[in-house]
Amino acid sequence: MSKPFAARVTKDSLVFSAGHFITFNGNVCERLHGHNWRVDVTITGELDENGYVFDFIALRDASMKLVQHLDHCVLLPDSHPLINVCTSDDGREVTATFEERRWVFPSEDCRILPVPNTTAELIADWFGKELIEALDLQTAAGAQTLKVGIEENFGQWAYVTLDVS
Repeated sequence: MSKPFAARVTKDSLVFSAGHFITFNGNVCERLHGHNWRVDVTITGELDENGYVFDFIALRDASMKLVQHLDHCVLLPDSHPLINVCTSDDGREVTATFEERRWVFPSEDCRILPVPNTTAELIADWFGKELIEALDLQTAAGAQTLKVGIEENFGQWAYVTLDVS
């Protein structure tokens, strides 16, 4: 039986500032607000021929690219049953509606994520799936799982562990 190993990256630079709002309890919608979200990523698996689970630099750089993609944007869900998000015909604006509420943002300031709600848990899941693809973890020798943590507020973390195979 092999020993469990992990490579973890969390840095002061793995932080993005982004706005969002979520719904809960069916029909309660928060006000638009923002966080300084922090990211923590860990790959577990077997050691490769070099004696490590995964290259820290590659993990850091791919995570940083995603952080930069989200930084200073409004995060919106693409599949919420009550929040409708649409882009204007000319592509310049994104409109989000919930019941009688309506928000209009410049398109370049939005990230429409393939999630039903922009909770920290679902953002962590999206982030992890993006990392698995960007790093081609399905073919990485020995990689077994990717754990992603997203901190939306100091001490309030959401985690997901994804199988990379």
